[in-house]
Order: sequence, then structure tokens, then C-alpha cells
Amino acid sequence: MIEENPLVREIIQLALKEDIGSGDITTEAVIEEDKEVNAKLVAKEDFILAGLPIFKKVFKFLSPQIHFEDFHKDGDLVKKGKIISRIKGSASCILKGERVALNFLQRMSGIATITRKFVERISHTDAKILDTRKTAPGNRILDKYAVKVGGGKNHRLGLYDGILIKDNHIALLGSVRKAIRLVKKNAPHTLKIEVEVENLDQLKEAIDEGADIVLLDNMDIDQIREAVRIGKGKVLIEVSGGVNLGNVKEIAETGVDFISVGAITHSVKGVDISLEF
Repeated sequence: MIEENPLVREIIQLALKEDIGSGDITTEAVIEEDKEVNAKLVAKEDFILAGLPIFKKVFKFLSPQIHFEDFHKDGDLVKKGKIISRIKGSASCILKGERVALNFLQRMSGIATITRKFVERISHTDAKILDTRKTAPGNRILDKYAVKVGGGKNHRLGLYDGILIKDNHIALLGSVRKAIRLVKKNAPHTLKIEVEVENLDQLKEAIDEGADIVLLDNMDIDQIREAVRIGKGKVLIEVSGGVNLGNVKEIAETGVDFISVGAITHSVKGVDISLEF
């Protein structure tokens, strides 16, 4: 349950502290403390729902007595005009939590929606859509959860749980060969070794040195096809850089294993959802 993750609880509490601070001046001035209200969460466009447990958890921090009647769950395609959930409870608590809860839900649903579009575009191939570390600072666990809801796969969560030798590592060391040898000597042997390569010579070097995965960085479609011909069956092949809905199908059809897309988290547009009394 994503909402019970200790890190997620901290993220929600920080967001509430940021918004409410010492108190909601307007609500406390005009709304009686014991007033209860019925509200509804309404879709204003079509989208893939992600983050409903987070939305609800925001209000539970403010009042455990707030009740929800859900008509959709994470992963559902919600059509414009449909009610996602009905909410009953303290009017002041709902008002205090409304913006924070919607901010989470709108962003996460936006990520799931665009991810689903990428996944559907390449569904006839064996390639998988991956996310990246290009996430909202402090919200990575939520961004990556939303990617999974949309049908994508998570790349490494951070610098601590996966080896990826990037271009700047190689620039500092002088070669792919030296970088891989140092990783094999100094990093945990249980982790797969992924190497970012910018040309076919680096690809061959990575294969020769025993890399498990190669990341083809900003290669054109002809280079990708040649890289697949060289590396298929020897290494797993990931593509990154300049991927969009217009070219992802052609990239997937080359036979690559993974396509990482930064845009699904770094350039996401939140969906339109309204909380109405």
C-alpha cells in the first residue's frame, strides 16, 4: 500500500505543512469547526487515474473521520464528467487539504496517462517503457509509482540501487573499458552493470568487457538498428534521448529491450480534476 510507506507519509506531511503553516486563515474565519459537508471528486477530462490512495491519505491526516465512497481505482480509465469518489466529513478539514490532495492526484494521474500512451504505442513489440531519475525533487517515489500504474517499468530509484556508467564517468576515466573494470573491482558483484554509450565503438567495448546492459544515448534510428544487430543476445539494449510519441514506435520496432523516457515525469501535464461541494 503506497500510502503507508514511511517516506510517502513524510512527503504528505511536508506538503500539508508547506500549505497550511500555522493555519488556514480564511477557513477558520468563516467555517464553523463542527460543520460537515458532502463533496465529490469529478473528472474534467479523460485520463488514467493514479494517486487516489495518496489523495485520501492527505485528508486522513487532517481528520480520520472523513469517509470516502470510491467509484474508480488506480489504473482505471476515467471518462470526463465521471465521479471518482464521494467524500463526507469535516468541511474545514476538506478545505484545508483540498489543494494538496489535488496536487498529488493531478500530477500522478498525468504521469500515468502519458505513460499509458507510450506503452500502448509499442504494445505490439517486446520493448518496455522505462522511467528515469528526472522526477520532481522529493516526490520520486510517487512519480515512479504513477509510471507503474500507467503500465511502464521503473529504472533505478536512485544512485544507490543500480550501476549506470554514464558519459561523464567515461570522460573522467578515459574509456568504457577502464570504467567497467573499476566497477567490477569495487562495486557489489550482485548488481548488473549498465553502460551509456554514444557510438558503436563504445558499444563493442562495453560488450567485450562484459557489460550486462548498454544504454544507447541519442543515437539515430540507423545507429540503433546497427547496435541491435551487433549486441542482440549479448547485452540488453536500452535507448534514451529524444524519445517521443512520434518516434517511439519506430525505435521499439528495431528490437531494443527498453526505451527510457524522461518526459513522462519531467514534462508531465497534470490532468483536470475538481473537488466540488
